[in-house]
Amino acid sequence: MRLLLLIPLIILVAMILLSLLSRRGHAIGLVDDRLAPLPSKPNCVSSESGTPAAKQVEPLQTDKAGLLAAIAATGGEIVSDQNDYIATTYTSGLMRFVDDVEFRRDGTVWHVRSASRVGHSDMGANRKRVAAIRAAL
Repeated sequence: MRLLLLIPLIILVAMILLSLLSRRGHAIGLVDDRLAPLPSKPNCVSSESGTPAAKQVEPLQTDKAGLLAAIAATGGEIVSDQNDYIATTYTSGLMRFVDDVEFRRDGTVWHVRSASRVGHSDMGANRKRVAAIRAAL
């Protein structure tokens, strides 16, 4: 009986520790003038060429003002705003996990990379976030 009570407590403590760990990271930034390649974990998406099909999203068709407005409308916090690169963070509601969303301008489109800082699966949260940003445009 005690074991049944202990398991949820262990899971809760692990989730709290992961949440705290996610607050210590930062966006990867550009690598060779492109958004960084994605890790092998399924908790990320990108519009850069070379991204595996399962993690691929379309780039965003907008100007910088429209992108900044969409970021604000979807709850993103801008961490870095350079000429052709924007880094933002999004924090989940309950456990306060932090994800990085980065944008790189390429001519008339903005490439996007959305990735969780910790964990393995995100249950589609990063794909949904990019869809929400696209809808806010």
